[in-house]
Amino acid sequence: MMDSTSWMTIYPEIVLLVMTCVIALIDLTVTSPKRTLTYGLTLLTLAFVAFLNVAAAGMGQTVYGFGGLFVSDTMGHWLKAFAAVATLVTLVYARPYAKDRQMLGGGELFSLSLFALLGMSVMVSGHHFLVLYLGLELLTLSSYALVAMRRDDVRASEAAMKYFVLGAMASGFLLYGMSMIYGATGSLELSAVFQSIMQGKSHPQVLIFGLVFVVSGLAFKLGVVPFHMWIPDVYHGAPTSATLLIGGAPKLAAFALVMRLLVEGLLPLAMDWQQMLALLAIASLLIGNLAAIAQTNLKRMLAFSTIAQMGFVLLGLVAGVGLGGAAQAVGAYGASMFYVVAYVLTTLASFGVIMLLAREGFESEEIADLAGLNQRSPLYAGIMAICLFSLAGIPPMVGFYAKLTILQALIGSGNGFYLALAIFAVMMSLIGAFYYLRVVKVMYFDDAQAPVQPIVAGAQERVVLSINGFLVLILGIVPGGLMTLCGDAIARMLMG
Repeated sequence: MMDSTSWMTIYPEIVLLVMTCVIALIDLTVTSPKRTLTYGLTLLTLAFVAFLNVAAAGMGQTVYGFGGLFVSDTMGHWLKAFAAVATLVTLVYARPYAKDRQMLGGGELFSLSLFALLGMSVMVSGHHFLVLYLGLELLTLSSYALVAMRRDDVRASEAAMKYFVLGAMASGFLLYGMSMIYGATGSLELSAVFQSIMQGKSHPQVLIFGLVFVVSGLAFKLGVVPFHMWIPDVYHGAPTSATLLIGGAPKLAAFALVMRLLVEGLLPLAMDWQQMLALLAIASLLIGNLAAIAQTNLKRMLAFSTIAQMGFVLLGLVAGVGLGGAAQAVGAYGASMFYVVAYVLTTLASFGVIMLLAREGFESEEIADLAGLNQRSPLYAGIMAICLFSLAGIPPMVGFYAKLTILQALIGSGNGFYLALAIFAVMMSLIGAFYYLRVVKVMYFDDAQAPVQPIVAGAQERVVLSINGFLVLILGIVPGGLMTLCGDAIARMLMG
């Protein structure tokens, strides 16, 4: 019997679904190539959904709906609010870029982005293996279509095919792992799986095999080594608007998926999945940073950078079950959540600059294309430099504090292996600083190689980009509020 409480757990998703369908229908009547009406309605929808989630997060309640299929909690609502804002900012940057490339023709950019956000929302708040899987598939199917939107572009079509084939394989891994966990525990609901393992009613060998497949599927969605092979090709081949739609907000949903599956459902197996995540983190930090050094294409460099950044997120998850008990878990998982939010914020601004520098018939995606940017636009050069400093972990940017909290969680765990992981992470960050600072050097000290076109950007894009860059700086100087928010959200999730 579904009561009103169940429906109240999903009202932001209902609003988002209804408005997505309404916008798709209204768009059929729009003839303007700029799609101004569709664009305006999409931004209003995203802002309203973010507001609903912030309001729900402020209540601080944990409510389960539909017989435990869905959960409404503080962590979920904050992550959904951040994802809605990230999608809104992405579309502000993407609209001029997409218009120049005839990608606004049918308004699919806006509809697919909203469907992708709906998939993220279901991923964030699902409390059942199949609900989480359905959310994941809605996100990935929308992402495949977004990558392939430029049908006449061979590179985009190739990237979409690679993404689709590898994504299908990863989904198979995840589904097979879930089926094995169901066979071992007799349930797909996260709380029931947790109780079954705790009470020793599960089949341990089958359970571990299922865990390996689930972690493999999650690793693909996070884009960590050795399941990273799709990231550089998709980031490079996709239109930059689609690259940001894949590399921004979905990272928040991927973090939530890991927390739901591994922490809420499979926490009794922490000693097993911690070891797997530690190996994935080490490989990602090493290969991501080393491979990024060799790149001349800015999007490919940022793709390998993403792999290394996700390695840092995994380190926080590894440190979550240490000798410090509940306080250690809240600190470590809160640090990981803070890191993901900081990473998405920085990624939005960096790809926003790349999109605004591009123009019709020209993709500003080679590192050499940024030569002399400071002479052309000190504002864009400054914002890009702030983003690169943040990704490198240089104070006072938000990326420095994010890395610091992860390292504190590792060192505070009281484990010698975790201390070694922290030292290794610092060494990899030093290597990473090289390729970030190289781009800053090109922007400020190299001369443009050819006559450059003036940078044309609307007031809306300039204002949003300036606020975005300012937040990357100011949240590094005063990170306390966001860090407290993340810690409180994680604490309530663990208690719920």
